[in-house]
Amino acid sequence: MQYPCKKRRTLRALAASIALMSCSTLYATGAQAAGYPEHPINLIVSYGPGGGTDLVARMMAPFLQKYLGNDARIVVLNRPGAGGAIGFTELARAQPDGYTIGFINTPNLLTIPIERKSNFTWQSYDLLGNLIDDPGAFTVRDDNELKTLADLSAYAKKNPGKVTVGTTGTGSDDHLAMLRFERASGTKLSHIPYKGAGEVRGALASGEITIGAINVGEALQYQKGGTPLRFLGQMGKTRSAALPDMPTFKEQGYDFELASLRGLAAPKGLPADVRAKLTDAVKRTVDDPAFQAKANEMFAPLRYLPPADYARELANGEAEFQTLWKEAPWLDK
Repeated sequence: MQYPCKKRRTLRALAASIALMSCSTLYATGAQAAGYPEHPINLIVSYGPGGGTDLVARMMAPFLQKYLGNDARIVVLNRPGAGGAIGFTELARAQPDGYTIGFINTPNLLTIPIERKSNFTWQSYDLLGNLIDDPGAFTVRDDNELKTLADLSAYAKKNPGKVTVGTTGTGSDDHLAMLRFERASGTKLSHIPYKGAGEVRGALASGEITIGAINVGEALQYQKGGTPLRFLGQMGKTRSAALPDMPTFKEQGYDFELASLRGLAAPKGLPADVRAKLTDAVKRTVDDPAFQAKANEMFAPLRYLPPADYARELANGEAEFQTLWKEAPWLDK
């Protein structure tokens, strides 16, 4: 079809304008990515202030800022509740623009979508890397007469339901540990869920609960800070280097292990270059000797996993918890 000259000139001008707009858009996108971050980045912690995740997040923020460059600023936001589901949901629903990242914690990240309807799974996120692998523990106030897990079992059998166990929520590693101990020992304990390990610590210190089911690193930090607590057992495969004199649960006759992975993630769909920059900043943070020293001071056991390895670990954990749910659902009855 032939167009009049005027129309052809108009079409050529329109095509040139579209091409110019496309080039400008591509240039702007590239320039924006090169300038990332241009404003503060929110880092969501799905538990309350003073817990292990919160303390690590605040300690590591300056390192992430350093390695992101561009005068980056990290703002830690606590979003506690529902065993972590409130924060995990907010993170999953955020814009995937690199300005919202957050900690994701196992097993809650994996168990919540299994036990009830949720707005996230571990696949709702772009993984940036795992940082922490902290085994669980049972703790008591240091003036408690219970000294070992055998003491706990004997007392609980004589007093069904009287022993109260504080955890960071239904489906947490702490809660699953309580249920496994009940089955292994033939006892009945009472579950008291809190919004974070900091609240569990406070409840234990005040005598509100009998047992504080919290992770080794968290408990050691609270102990160092003056909280009057004592360990009954730790749930790692082997004794923690920071707690060499405390027997594991397995050594005391209770053959199970539980720990919490804590890593960083962002909403699914990050621009590739932004994701690469965040992933690199996480890796460089973990490799920084100053960060490692601070983590050691906080009794935070580091275990870096790059995104691909982290994904495999989460997939394997999800499969294990799905099997466990079919065999023995962990929701409180």
